[in-house]
This record gives sequence, structure tokens and C-alpha cells, in this order.
Amino acid sequence: MDISVVVPVLNEEDSFPLLYQGLTEVLSRSGYSYEIIVVDDGSTDRSFEIMRELQAQDGHLRVVRFRRNYGQTAAFAAGFDRAQGDVVVTIDADLQNDPADIPALIEKMAEGYDVVSGWRVDRKDRFLDRRLPSIVANRLIAWTTGVAIHDNGCSLKAYRREVLVDVRLYGEMHRFLPALAYAAGARVTEIPVRHHPRRFGKAKYGLSRTVKVFLDILAVRFLMSYSTRPIHIFGLLGLFCFATGIAILLYLAVVRLFLLQPIGDRPMTLLGILLTMLGVQLITSGLLAELVVRTYYESQGKPIYTVREELEGAEEQA
Repeated sequence: MDISVVVPVLNEEDSFPLLYQGLTEVLSRSGYSYEIIVVDDGSTDRSFEIMRELQAQDGHLRVVRFRRNYGQTAAFAAGFDRAQGDVVVTIDADLQNDPADIPALIEKMAEGYDVVSGWRVDRKDRFLDRRLPSIVANRLIAWTTGVAIHDNGCSLKAYRREVLVDVRLYGEMHRFLPALAYAAGARVTEIPVRHHPRRFGKAKYGLSRTVKVFLDILAVRFLMSYSTRPIHIFGLLGLFCFATGIAILLYLAVVRLFLLQPIGDRPMTLLGILLTMLGVQLITSGLLAELVVRTYYESQGKPIYTVREELEGAEEQA
């Protein structure tokens, strides 16, 4: 299998048939062997009935139906687990992404990239509640992760399947897939893609997800830099708090013993004690996190590295 297209669907009974038609036309003309994996994320309209009818007529179409709504990240994860293609393409079902851009993603990937992300240069969404938060979030993601992607929120992306094996999705981490893949050693780039106004239904996301995105950025930054050495972040913060607290307490000791001034009613006394205790707790948390990390990797036999390729001599192969 050359290409697997993963499509999460939630209440898209009007748009999905048109998307399926567009995907089929583009992929059948491409000359690649392909499959379309549709994940019904708990739709309450006729989306699944339409999928079932189309699947009965087309062996390229595979349908996965969730028992309830688990979110877009879970839908992508279910599609990735079932994908058989060497390249996995993701696309939304709302017709705002254009299936005609898929060949361009594949061509760019042939240049040696592992992840090719779509960039909605001319985005057809409202500015205040859609585009502005996205601009801020994308710049913050690029700054914290080091991955220069202008549009992490665009679902139209292409991945080499072996890269996805090293990436596990939790929460709402699907928009950080390029950054997570980059942390696993993948080569990441982006190309401009088309974007269309939404024709049916309404957007599933709004300003309410902005706070979640910022929290996810913190989680991704930690996973990229400290997932195998948590003591470096907890220990650093703990040492800073502990040293600051001890310095304050030593200053107060000098004030009390040599200047004979009372210190019991000073806020600085409580601050020194608080920082000292907080430092001890942070260092202890870092040590416990180190034990958890070792248990996580060793219990599953997971390596702390990823291998791109390996070359061996004739004698070693023999």
C-alpha cells in the first residue's frame, strides 16, 4: 500500500460524500495504491449510514466507528493504528482542505522529508476568533519547539508511517504531530495549500480551545526536552527555590543574632521557609519522576532513541 488517507468525521453528512468523491478522483488518477480510512468520532447524524453505503461499493474505503465522541486526536490515532500505506495523509471532512493538494504533499516528501505539513496561506476563516488565536499559537509553538511551521492547525499533512510508530497521541496533541515527530528525528517541512470557506455545518472549535493549546504547548515542550531527564527541570527549579530560601533565612539569622531585631512578624520569614520547603519538594518530585521514566521505558522495553537507518558490512550480516 502506497498511501493511507485518514479522515476524522463528526456530523458531516453533507460534506463527507463530496470529500469522498474528491479523494477518490485524486487518488485514482495518482497511480498509487491507496486506502481511505474514515473514523466516525461519535456522529449523531447520518454520517455513519452514508459511510456504510459507500464502503459497500468501494473496497478502498475502511470505516471505523467510535462508541462515543472521543475527539479528533483519538480519531487520528485510530486511523494511524490501522493504516497500511507507506505514507499516511490526514485531512478534515469539512471540505475546507482540498484533496487536490495531496499529490503536492507526496511530491515534496519525495525530496527526503518525513513530514510535510499544509500551510493555509489564504485562510478562509473569521479573523478575530479563528485566525488571530491561530497566529499567536503557531508563533508560540514555533518558538518553544524549534519547528518552523506556520500552520500547525492545518489537518492536511503527510507522514511517513514509520515516523508515526515513534509518536503516541494523548489528549489533544494531534496539532503538535510535526513537533513530536521532529523530536523523534523526523525531517519536517511545509508547503502552501488551498483553503475553502466552510460550506456545511459549523466549526467544531472556537476560542475555548485557546487555553488548552497553551497548556499543550507546555506539555510538548517538556516531552521534547525533558521526557527522559525530568530531574533537570524539577531539580533546577528546586535548587533555585531552595538556595533563595536559604539565603533569605541566613539574612534573617544575621538580623536576629547580630542586630537583635525581631523577625517573627516579617513576611520575609514565611517566604524563606516556603521557598526552602518548595525546593525540597521539587527536587523530590524530580527524583520520583526519574523513577517513573525508568519504569516506563524498561517495563515496555522501549528505547530512548530512534534509528533512521542502519548499515552493516558483509561479515556482520553473515
